[in-house]
Amino acid sequence: MAMTQTQLLHELEPVVAGELDRHEKVAKEWFPHEYIPWSQGRDFDGIYGGEAWQEGDSKLPEPARVSLIVNLLTEDNLPSYHHEIATTFGRDGAWGTWVHRWTAEEDRHGTALRDYLTVTRAVDPVALERARMVHMQSGFITDYDTMLQQLAYVSFQELATRIAHRNTGRASGDEGCERLLARIAADENLHMLFYRNLLKAAFELDPNQTMRAVTDVVTTFQMPGSNIEGFTRKAMIIAHEGIYDLRLHLDDVLMPVLRQWAVFDQTGLDSVGEQAREELSAYLAKADVTAARFVARREERRARAMR
Repeated sequence: MAMTQTQLLHELEPVVAGELDRHEKVAKEWFPHEYIPWSQGRDFDGIYGGEAWQEGDSKLPEPARVSLIVNLLTEDNLPSYHHEIATTFGRDGAWGTWVHRWTAEEDRHGTALRDYLTVTRAVDPVALERARMVHMQSGFITDYDTMLQQLAYVSFQELATRIAHRNTGRASGDEGCERLLARIAADENLHMLFYRNLLKAAFELDPNQTMRAVTDVVTTFQMPGSNIEGFTRKAMIIAHEGIYDLRLHLDDVLMPVLRQWAVFDQTGLDSVGEQAREELSAYLAKADVTAARFVARREERRARAMR
């Protein structure tokens, strides 16, 4: 008989405690203010009578700027994310300790990114604030109903965010920006390891339910910022620059995590688990074709642009 989600929560509690202990030993304390070039800052127009932001103030390439805005707006929705995981995992015991630890660590990211972009005048602060108001008021509600689905989602999402931050930093051509985003990406990687290891333990407890959850998430995955105003256009700019696209999503996010879970080596699955694995395999094969086609078209465009 399949375990209930409550039973799985209780069974995973010792694993959570162990992963929390490991996380606290390897996580490094860092301070957002140390990553900000404060000496570059100057007053904006308004109360202090400085200069209004102008397009020429930004030294960042357009794709990197778009990606930074998407990344920051995504980080801004932390209150909604906290609500989702606190509701799913609870606020007691090791689960609760992790929920609050994760939230505290994530809160640094938005603070540091906003300070950096404002001080360096990399983006229009008025447009950024208006976008923040719109996005945060739309909130974030997960598409997944079960604890296993949530665990699968955050395992992939944390790694996807790490990749997006690192590649955005490289695309910025700005040493300070790249340094900050590498620091944030290091946090995201530790968060991914925490969730990934929990779901690996879930495979041992209930492989069939866990396989179903993984397939449900992989085949419907969207980044948490997908409801940002104008996201489709922004995502295309980011993809065309090679910061984050389906090829990266498959090769650097989905497949490494699926291999860690030994998804295609699981034995003893019943008909439910086997069907889920077959659906997963079919989806990955189809997505691989789509990704290859996108990369080929992008290379063709780049080649034409070089002529």
